[in-house]
Amino acid sequence: MGRRITAADVARSLGLSRATVGFVLNETPGQTISQATRDRVLVEAKRLGYRPHSAARALASGRSYIILLLLPDWPVEFSMRAHLDEAALVLDQAGYSLVTMTPHPGGQAVPLWESLAPDVVLALTSIPDEQYAAIRGAGVTTLIPGRDELSFGEELRFADGPRLQIQHLVERGSTRIGFAGTADARLADLTDERLRLAESTHCELTGRPLAAVARVDEENAAATVAAWVDDGIDGIAAYNDNVAALVVGAAVRQGLELPTRLAVVGHDDSPLAGLIVPSLSSIRIDSAGLGRFLAELALYRAAGAPKPVAGPSPSATLVRRETS
Repeated sequence: MGRRITAADVARSLGLSRATVGFVLNETPGQTISQATRDRVLVEAKRLGYRPHSAARALASGRSYIILLLLPDWPVEFSMRAHLDEAALVLDQAGYSLVTMTPHPGGQAVPLWESLAPDVVLALTSIPDEQYAAIRGAGVTTLIPGRDELSFGEELRFADGPRLQIQHLVERGSTRIGFAGTADARLADLTDERLRLAESTHCELTGRPLAAVARVDEENAAATVAAWVDDGIDGIAAYNDNVAALVVGAAVRQGLELPTRLAVVGHDDSPLAGLIVPSLSSIRIDSAGLGRFLAELALYRAAGAPKPVAGPSPSATLVRRETS
């Protein structure tokens, strides 16, 4: 492997001072260097294969150009991947790297906010007080959501989804509606949150509670669907498309006609929804918009970029397919 090309190599090749080349390559403000000289330096640096040394760049600028995103202990499903991909793209275009970590209680690894010295720490949920203090104690000054104007709350929960599921099932004529939650313990809080909204919406529209609630997985899907059918359940709002697919698969194997006998609506409108047979009605949300919004908040604080004028839309859209 060849020796790393440095700014000094570029300076020697051009017969310029190391300081002049350094000012150009580091984009140092306030320097009276002609555009012609800047262009020469950049062209020669590219020809020689110069790459900035990240540690030196961070030392010189006081920035690490790293954004650390704290992930809750959730499975990385379609909606999560969509907003992580969008956040990484927005940050990369601005010269920043997105790094993720999932803090675990009792974990022994050195937290990345200590070893990476990130410019900003982001989180998808509120940061507990003890963890917040530890991150600030490591020298990180910008945390989002913070304890200031960059706090955000329920508007990023996309709470319209379960409401729209129930409204659609009621409007299409389902009279005994159930909620299929996930059995994944990591998602218990989110499942409960969506269940509460589905329950309140059903009560508003019908004056009655939901007819059934169950946590569905591969082992109990068949028995759960059979019990629902025996109880006259004719509509299911599912936590997400994966759970909805389990319900649809069990129903098809039992010879049920969908949606005449059982209507099913998923959530997230993942690629799975359009691939299974019968195709799955689902709720589409702006997952990529959340990633873009978080990245723009980070750049606002880290690089002085414009502050986002608004967050992603919390509204949801029903995509109606064969199961409803």
